[in-house]
Amino acid sequence: MEKAKISAYQLFVLVLLFELGSALILPLAIGAKQDAWLAILLGMIGGGGIFLMYDRLFRFYPDILPTEYVQKIIGKTLGRILAFFYLLYFAYIAARIMRDFGVMLVTFAYPDTPLFIINALLVIVVVYTVHKGVEVLARSGELLFVLIVVVAVAGFILVLVSGLIDPSNLKPVLEERISSVLKVTLTETLYFPFGETVVFAMLLPYLNHPFKARKIGLLAIGLSGVILASVMAINISVLGVSLTSRSQFPLLTTIQMIQVAEFLERLDIFFMLTLVVAGFFKISILLYAVVTGTANLFQIENPSRLAYPIGLVILILSVTIASNFAEHLQEGLQLVPVFLHIPFQIVIPLFLLTLAFLKTKRKQGQ
Repeated sequence: MEKAKISAYQLFVLVLLFELGSALILPLAIGAKQDAWLAILLGMIGGGGIFLMYDRLFRFYPDILPTEYVQKIIGKTLGRILAFFYLLYFAYIAARIMRDFGVMLVTFAYPDTPLFIINALLVIVVVYTVHKGVEVLARSGELLFVLIVVVAVAGFILVLVSGLIDPSNLKPVLEERISSVLKVTLTETLYFPFGETVVFAMLLPYLNHPFKARKIGLLAIGLSGVILASVMAINISVLGVSLTSRSQFPLLTTIQMIQVAEFLERLDIFFMLTLVVAGFFKISILLYAVVTGTANLFQIENPSRLAYPIGLVILILSVTIASNFAEHLQEGLQLVPVFLHIPFQIVIPLFLLTLAFLKTKRKQGQ
């Protein structure tokens, strides 16, 4: 492990920025139509329960990384294999997030620039930050979080002042019954973005007050859920269900419609830059987990050197992961939850927690 510590507030900021990340820009839970906000809140509640599993595992092994304690739980050989698959999972999710933001930048700001160039510029900044270590990453989040809050509040006020919100677009509530909302929750919002906090199992050992991990994690997940639900409710109330579902990036489409006093308009570029900051932190956290986990798993003394080759792999994967953005989204909604999210976010952690609990009980019995 890197000899570094982060504060409880820094962890809160990182979890919040991670949860918002790409979830802000995509039409999250739009399968529930005008009840998307409710599906997000239900996913938030489930995500909080999932986070409690990761926190409990952390309490069993507070001083070591998951790449180590899985070996203690299921044996060295199987543990190393499982840890390696988790690192691949984190790298794959990082590549998916990078693809999301690369396409957003190409669509709204740089239509004549190749996706590879956009992603390459983004990965350079990410790799540099990860190379500096978790403390620099946490302090950067602490600093830029203030900017994000200011821009978010300003955006909300401008949408209200513009008179764009039509609450009738959110009616009728539960038109297709609660079953439709639960389906979206169990197939989407439970795992993206809330279940993805599994990556913070790699960062919790760096917390300077470990006993605060549970409270901080649940608070950040709760706040991010409320923010995401509010954003989707605003998107739907402004654009309507049909346009929101057809828009690749509904939040930016909503921002584009802002017009105040016939001179304050076309503000999407400023909000896009702010969204890129949130995406930067999500990718950085995932890359840091891969780098520190790889160094720990293969006993490499200087983890920072791994940031460059692993960053290059993620860059290449981000542009080859799908032939187009529609295919990319389809994979994310249909294949990734079933084959990756459910096993790595729920099934395997629950299995590890059960074994860790039984091992602890057996030791206490002796």
